[in-house]
Amino acid sequence: MATQTITATFGSRNWFDETASHAGSAQATADHNTRLFHAQQRARRGPTPEVFFVKHLDNTRIVKADDPVRKKEMRNFAMAMSVLFAMVMVYGWQHLSAIEYGYKVEAKKAQVEQLRETNRQLSAQQAELTQLGRLDREARRLGMTAPRAGQVVRPDLSPDVNSGAVLAAAQMPGIQ
Repeated sequence: MATQTITATFGSRNWFDETASHAGSAQATADHNTRLFHAQQRARRGPTPEVFFVKHLDNTRIVKADDPVRKKEMRNFAMAMSVLFAMVMVYGWQHLSAIEYGYKVEAKKAQVEQLRETNRQLSAQQAELTQLGRLDREARRLGMTAPRAGQVVRPDLSPDVNSGAVLAAAQMPGIQ
């Protein structure tokens, strides 16, 4: 607990001076003590009084000296954090790219499966449409008849030895 010493001087006389013990100064002393007591009660916070000292410091002329060791430590720390940050960013980028490519692969697999199903349906439709019995029925329904003898000309697959190769020739009007 903090204790306070109260000393009062009145003019050139000390508080404990025997010559200041007459009635006028006793009344002044009592008034002074009462004022101090009330001032302490106002300043008191909690069970003990608080004492504040006012300090006027002027630090405007103080210049902070550079510490090269601390500067080097901070530079090394910043570089280490930068490298760590870059590594984390590269890892995150690779991870997210892998997830993105996984989604793309799944989409392509679904597209391949859909194309296979379409191919299967088209193959079944082609087989149905190219059946000879069905073609014959459709031709008779349209009024077509079987070809007569000599009506069908099939080109030979092997060229005739006596005939020379025949090239296709196109005639353009106005060009000789």
